Amino acid sequence: MSERQFGFRTRALHAGGTPDAEHGARAVPIYQSTSFVFNNADDAANLFALQKYGNIYSRISNPTVAALEERVASLEGGIGAVATSSGMAAEFITFAALVQAGDHIVASAQLYGGTVTQLDVTLRRFGVETTFVPGTDPADFAAALRPETKAIYTEIVANPSGEVADLEGLAAVAHGAGVPLVVDATLSTPYLIRPFEHGADIVIHSATKFLGGHGTTLGGVVVESGRFDWGNGNFPTMTEPVPSYGNISWWGNFGEYGFLTKLRSEQLRDIGPSLSPQAAFQLLQGIETLPQRMDAHLANAAQVAAWLDADPRVAYVNYAGLPSHPHHERARRYLPLGVGSVFAFGVAAPDGQDARAVGERFIESLQLASHLANVGDAKTLVLHPGSTTHRQLSTEQLDAAGVRGDLIRLSVGLEDLEDILWDLDQALTRATGRTRDGAPADVVAEWDAAGAPDAPGDAGIPAGPAADATVPAGASVPAGVASIQAGAACTIEGARA
Repeated sequence: MSERQFGFRTRALHAGGTPDAEHGARAVPIYQSTSFVFNNADDAANLFALQKYGNIYSRISNPTVAALEERVASLEGGIGAVATSSGMAAEFITFAALVQAGDHIVASAQLYGGTVTQLDVTLRRFGVETTFVPGTDPADFAAALRPETKAIYTEIVANPSGEVADLEGLAAVAHGAGVPLVVDATLSTPYLIRPFEHGADIVIHSATKFLGGHGTTLGGVVVESGRFDWGNGNFPTMTEPVPSYGNISWWGNFGEYGFLTKLRSEQLRDIGPSLSPQAAFQLLQGIETLPQRMDAHLANAAQVAAWLDADPRVAYVNYAGLPSHPHHERARRYLPLGVGSVFAFGVAAPDGQDARAVGERFIESLQLASHLANVGDAKTLVLHPGSTTHRQLSTEQLDAAGVRGDLIRLSVGLEDLEDILWDLDQALTRATGRTRDGAPADVVAEWDAAGAPDAPGDAGIPAGPAADATVPAGASVPAGVASIQAGAACTIEGARA
């Protein structure tokens, strides 16, 4: 094939996959095999000694999984990738390859709750300390550095607070200390930002989310830029002899591919969080439509955020696409297409009512959005992080993560905009007892008496949301839909080159 640099949409369809040479299959085949036949005894020995490339055992490598790795690496602009069974597994093998007992990590305090506990509980038990930095100021990260620091870690768009990291500022701090900047790009995907272009060294994805896009398949991916100097003296496990592989050196023998080779040959070998071929195939199918889905997610999310921001029943909206958000200009700089479709907001509690209880009533009143612990699905999802994904965190950690007691996380899906707004509107009316225009609505008492409405999937949502549902007074046509469709104030200009 020519040396043409293909566009993002083309690579989302083609990278990592070519027609099957033997049978001509155009889709990537599913190599559902635990292991692979050796040519002879020397072939087996050379493969196990890392003297040649090839497949041994699907815990370490598999052709279907390799196609996924190549596709994600191409979309990110990295030199290669290693896929894992989940996003948490991708994080863990990265940390396991970077640190050992006595080492230190500097991390943003605004992270997914599972990442916080992985760093603060599991790795701490293994003798690795983490300093969590509130806010996004690179100077605060620099102040947290120690001689034993081995990485700076952040999410690009924080889950669920919505803060946007200053990647170039953090990269300067990390590289000044001789350590890599590791970023979780799950909520943004390579369609919205390629972190390597802003100084990141390692990018991690929970492929379960937007890459897969349909809430069916778990997976994770680690991608490397190939630009970090692992031979700078700070990473002896990258430069010292590796006894289990005949005293090779990851850096000395494999150069820019050393870290990824270590991940695959050491972490997948010893820890074993491998991605199955079937899961890799499903994630490949999802990635084929990533650009089209993200365009639709962005369009819906920008208008939903603007609609919520204009609603007097909503206390706040944490969406950096809004001009009022403190990171709006940073979002325009790093994420010109948009900040994604996951953001948080709080319901304004009526006088004398507990804000968290009102928020719970809102969630339980939704009829279209699904109440579950995931983001990046084609369907709209909602969650109360403080009592679920972040419930293991202390009060201080919750404050640092920006997770308020009344905070609701919304992952805006691909449904018709009018239907999403209808659902939010009727739930806000039920939760607050007020319509969008401020008129009282006698629905809270009815809700208390009858219980929460049927959840989608229990009794089923009709083809038209109002076909069987009783829409509260003033909520049949959500106010503001027409004006938002004419042009949302929070739309961020720009286009992917």
